[in-house]
Amino acid sequence: MADKPAIAIPRTIWALGFVSLFMDLSSELIHSLLPVFLVSTLGASALTVGVIEGIAEATAHIVKVFSGSISDFFGRRKLLLIIGYGMAALSKPLFPMADSVVTVFIARFMDRIGKGIRGAPRDALIADVAPAEIRGACFGLRQSLDTVGAFLGPMAAILLLFLLHGDITAVLWFAVVPSVLAVLVIVLAVDEPTIHASRHISKLPLRGFHLKQFSVHFWWVILIGVFFTLARFSEAFLVLRAQQNGLSINWIPAIMVIMSLAYALSAYPVGRLSDRINKKWLLGISLLWLIISDMVLALAHGALAMPMLFIGVACWGLHMGFSQGTLATLVAETTPQHLKGTAFGVFNFISGVFMLLASLIAGGVWTYYGAEFTFYCGAGFALLAMVVLVVESRLKSTVRD
Repeated sequence: MADKPAIAIPRTIWALGFVSLFMDLSSELIHSLLPVFLVSTLGASALTVGVIEGIAEATAHIVKVFSGSISDFFGRRKLLLIIGYGMAALSKPLFPMADSVVTVFIARFMDRIGKGIRGAPRDALIADVAPAEIRGACFGLRQSLDTVGAFLGPMAAILLLFLLHGDITAVLWFAVVPSVLAVLVIVLAVDEPTIHASRHISKLPLRGFHLKQFSVHFWWVILIGVFFTLARFSEAFLVLRAQQNGLSINWIPAIMVIMSLAYALSAYPVGRLSDRINKKWLLGISLLWLIISDMVLALAHGALAMPMLFIGVACWGLHMGFSQGTLATLVAETTPQHLKGTAFGVFNFISGVFMLLASLIAGGVWTYYGAEFTFYCGAGFALLAMVVLVVESRLKSTVRD
């Protein structure tokens, strides 16, 4: 009997992947330098960095609950993608123009609102057009191309810092171009299903009635996501750890290069693997990577500080590659078709609240107890997440028996 022909990944998935690539190139070029820019140029503290990053990332996650639900209500995803990516593109010139922490906060806030508007509709659109047999691969491909951009952004920052003699402000201007390209790709290459509006949603989106339609399995995914979020604070603290250990400003973006490379190389293979094996195993492995990362980064000092720093950051990237696409696939698999956008929105809303808490904790612990204890706390939360993962798997097995 002949083998079934391989199912091709739809063009829209590829287009969304390249949109993510361009926008992440732009964002990570900025993000790889922003913590140092805040601390060294604008005189901010680690706690201030934690507050800015926490509020910014939490805002992105919280806005997703409304954008996802609205995309279900109107049956249109693409317009929200254009608005979201467009806001992010408009925020990019504000970073090099900033002369105070307040301006950076406004730019970061605007950028993350854009991310919030686009995030859930984008994931829902992937769920809409991805064949069920390769859904994990589709999410993994989009995530991999996203992290290719996250790899190229810091690489571009390193090159530009050398060419522009360490002028961070001048380097930040180059982030504008790829952000504009991302918007153009959406307009020209992203298609959405012709018949998409849901007959199941006839009134205002995001009502209690809709939340009651989610299964207990979805709410377990939410709980697992909460502990993952608490365990993984902002990558800005990785950059600050590198600066603390004496890495020169010209090479600071290498931290994000290494993390993004590990992320990019693992996300797509893990996505394909998630279509074949129990996804909880992959989440468990991701937590092991995070614990290793936190412990290595906490102990990184002395003669071995730099190699330990790079190893810890690479393990952090592997944690992201094993977890992010897998969690997104679990959300897609545990929710009704007509509420995919709402589901991703709820997931990101709750994650956003705890993202803010995680970054505030990390910034406060760093300021008052030091970098080492910050990473030890991260490892502790990762252990708690692993406990929740084991308990959920045991309860699910008990119910089946």
